Amino acid sequence: MRIEKSTANASLAGQTAQNVEVAMSFLDELMGKGGLPGGADAIGGVQELIQSQGGVQGLTQKFSAGGLGDIAKSWLGGGNNLPISASQLEGILGSGPIGQFAQKLGVSPAQAASVLVMALPIIIDKLTPDGDAANPKQGVDMGDILGGLLGGAGGGAGGGLGSILGGLLKK
Repeated sequence: MRIEKSTANASLAGQTAQNVEVAMSFLDELMGKGGLPGGADAIGGVQELIQSQGGVQGLTQKFSAGGLGDIAKSWLGGGNNLPISASQLEGILGSGPIGQFAQKLGVSPAQAASVLVMALPIIIDKLTPDGDAANPKQGVDMGDILGGLLGGAGGGAGGGLGSILGGLLKK
């Protein structure tokens, strides 16, 4: 029992470190090498990808058809967003859209998939504040994304660092 618990704790610590690394890579991609223009490309690219899949509603239908409807539904409106892996995302979208997104950012498809697994839940969440996939907002910006990243798990209406920084970027 003790060995299993120790192995589980090591696995959890490794996963947490990997999540932090992915989040930092995501922020690097959003901010781009030259500043905010790369961020705009990444955010715009994710939103273009969503539109190419039939919008939020079409994308959530694809997730449902692929057996991942609960994941996509968790991204609609408030509440915690369930994570998705790069392989699950590729299974739903296919390699073509991920490759096109990678080309837009000038990164490998693997790096693009890492950005997408972080960005899609946040962007869809921000596009559907009322939980309505059929009537999403028209778009999100860097402030929304940064607020979602930093405010994510603990951020409610009170905000926190993510809301403060996200609000500053909107001004």
